[in-house]
Amino acid sequence: MIGTGVFTSLGFQLVDIQSTFPLLLLWVVGGTAAFCGAVSYAELGAAIPRSGGEYAFLSRIYHPAAGFVSGWVSATVGFAAPTALAAITFGTYLASVFPALSPTWLASGLVAALAGVHATTYHRSSLLQRSFTTVKVILVAAFCAAGVALAPDPQPVSLLPAPGDGRIVFGGAFAVSLVYVSYAYTGWNAATYLSGELRNPQRTLPRVLAGGTLLVAFLYTALNYTFLRAAPMAEMQGKVEVGYVAASHLLGAAGAAVMGVVLALLLVSTVSAMIMAGPRVLHAIGADHPLFGRLARTNRHGIPATAVLVQAGLALLFVATASFETVLVFSGFILALNSLAAVAGVFVLRRREPGLERPYRAWGYPVTPIVYMGLTIWTLAYLLRTRPEEAWAGLALVVAGLALYRVAGRAARETRGDDP
Repeated sequence: MIGTGVFTSLGFQLVDIQSTFPLLLLWVVGGTAAFCGAVSYAELGAAIPRSGGEYAFLSRIYHPAAGFVSGWVSATVGFAAPTALAAITFGTYLASVFPALSPTWLASGLVAALAGVHATTYHRSSLLQRSFTTVKVILVAAFCAAGVALAPDPQPVSLLPAPGDGRIVFGGAFAVSLVYVSYAYTGWNAATYLSGELRNPQRTLPRVLAGGTLLVAFLYTALNYTFLRAAPMAEMQGKVEVGYVAASHLLGAAGAAVMGVVLALLLVSTVSAMIMAGPRVLHAIGADHPLFGRLARTNRHGIPATAVLVQAGLALLFVATASFETVLVFSGFILALNSLAAVAGVFVLRRREPGLERPYRAWGYPVTPIVYMGLTIWTLAYLLRTRPEEAWAGLALVVAGLALYRVAGRAARETRGDDP
């Protein structure tokens, strides 16, 4: 979860919001939404312990077509776009320290290298992920502590609302900024994509999803407080590398250079996590649809290596062709739509299959899923109004997925020799 969004979102938010209380509230609201979504997904993942995330959930709850479209969205945007954005940010941070290096080539090299590791064995894959994640959490906490202790000229950061903040919080800029925040929390549901490969997912998923989300919400709020305290808003406004700007005020030019490298390394685990989880969706699609059967192939260690390489290829395409903010808003819209359908499925599944074994039931039900759905619908509505191009492009992707499902279904019938 801790990756691109929290190290880049503040710069875009500052374009329209210049008050510290709403800026910090964004991360609290985003964390609340992610937690409500996480406990809802935990119920679904414990009841339907199959790898694939929304693909597995929506296929069971609604219709195989809904699951296919969800998987199509996850494969083309849900993982490829965040992977690309994290890799681009990695390249941007390193290039800010070493200007001779190309951010695009750095990003592409990182994706290719990590795909090579995750296409080998479980041991190498998990060792890489655990190592970088542990280091990342420690360094984020240390950076926050440095922001409190070392800021030579701390900026005023109000934790209480100022006059006019109410108008901001209930305005369009706040809703659109929640897209950036929601993107930053992307990954709160990632464990459900590997449910079938976890030991005792019925017990593991609730703990991982809920506990991880709460920890990250605390770190995100603290990190943005540190950014706002360390550097003037004007210097971070519109910038991708806000962490580097804040570090230059905290630690000076030399310290900022070191911190730029450190912040880049923090993003390795984010790219790694997406490359590890995303291909499980492609693998599940390949197992269910003969047209994509090659994606179901595994190597001798049981790793879906073909799916890993295909997912990495899609990410490299985003790295090479798309602008950062456009991909962020576009992917944020489509991911929110995807998770909205899954969380609504908690209600549908309880009504349709009341006798289904549920080792875990969503904490706070029905309030928690309703809170998630309400915040998500509010954000989607504002996006349709204020960023219609990206929103309609997301809806077009859904329609394309439905068309592809029909093609895949026809191919499956021909393979079985069924009558048309």
